[in-house]
Amino acid sequence: MPIAVMRRAVRESVSGLPREFWWLWTSTLVNRLGAFVATFMALYLTIDRGYSASYAGLVAALHGLGSVASSLGAGVMTDRLGRRPTLLIAQVSTAGSVALLGFMHDPVAIAGVAFLVGATSNASRPAVQAMIADIVRPEDRVRAFSVNYWAINLGFAVSSVGAGFIAEFSYLAGFLIEAGMTLACALVVFARIPESRPVQVSKESADADGVGLGTVLRDRRFMSVVGLSFLVAVVFQQASVGLPVAMGEAGFTPADYGTAIAVNGVLIVVLQIPVTRLIEHRDPKRLLVVSSLLAGYGFGLTAFAGSVGVFVLTVCVWTLAEIVNAPTQTGLVVRLSPVHGRGRYQGMYTLSWALASLVAPLVSGLVIDRFGAEWLWGLCAVVGTVAGVGYGVLMRQLPAEDSWTTATPAPVTATAEGAGTA
Repeated sequence: MPIAVMRRAVRESVSGLPREFWWLWTSTLVNRLGAFVATFMALYLTIDRGYSASYAGLVAALHGLGSVASSLGAGVMTDRLGRRPTLLIAQVSTAGSVALLGFMHDPVAIAGVAFLVGATSNASRPAVQAMIADIVRPEDRVRAFSVNYWAINLGFAVSSVGAGFIAEFSYLAGFLIEAGMTLACALVVFARIPESRPVQVSKESADADGVGLGTVLRDRRFMSVVGLSFLVAVVFQQASVGLPVAMGEAGFTPADYGTAIAVNGVLIVVLQIPVTRLIEHRDPKRLLVVSSLLAGYGFGLTAFAGSVGVFVLTVCVWTLAEIVNAPTQTGLVVRLSPVHGRGRYQGMYTLSWALASLVAPLVSGLVIDRFGAEWLWGLCAVVGTVAGVGYGVLMRQLPAEDSWTTATPAPVTATAEGAGTA
């Protein structure tokens, strides 16, 4: 009986979404299944190439800097060129740069190509998010973003396991497999996903709906969301930067950290869809406030962890926050974005997470070295509280759902400027 109930829950969670969404979902899943390089890059540089840990850290930082650099540019491309052309350019460029990275030996060349990989791999995110907003009905968007997020984590969980086996055989094979699977994503986009950018029927309407980066920056309500998103992202980033360092200094092994962090992926894969059924029609204000507090205090509880079991418990707390926060926050970004500016708005939102990936390692390292890990976890609780209060204040001024600027989904048709610009 429980199995039948679970099947019905899954069926209800995925029903009603358009076919184009599922092709986009398939592309996302294939892309994440092949995401090997980010998993074994540090091992590749230190063990296979013999570089220092400091150099590996520099390369990781440059990869993150590439993501920052591409966020806004990709958003502009998404609005100007279209969602489909931007996806194709990003995925083909990613495939080429990843393959090239596998053949680089000079340290300067490796660092430069790593920056390029970061820029190209991040460039698809604004286009994917804008396309989901275009093709999915407003009442189904939180569910759609949640299902897409589930695909990302399922693919990452599988690729993380596969990366270890592939690395034992050949690091180069990992680079080439990721490049091949990214090209497969591009083929799916090219063959099955039409352009979804809303049609601008006349020059006058295009001028009226014109949105530039200045428009985004002057949108104080939206930029407040970006700022709050950055705070929450810095907290979540501690899972991969602060947590392993703190566990290592406390005498735990890499296997212990692997066990604890694996719970994050398992819970997302198991709970994302059923939890989405519970939250998709609930007040986003409460969801964002609660998820911010759960994230902050989930990491805050790490200060009291003295065993792997307690670490796992803290991971469960902030993973629940992640499951709730990710689709709800992305849906809020769509809600605040004008139809013809979705790419730029999504690019700015993506930038908040890219910046967090740069800032979080610096902050965590500095705090742990100078004050100890307990201070880091205390700061996480403070930051989560600040974000929760911020969302509570911001959402009081949000317009009613029936006045959303994105209330009518765009038709899945070619733009007036032509969808064939692939």
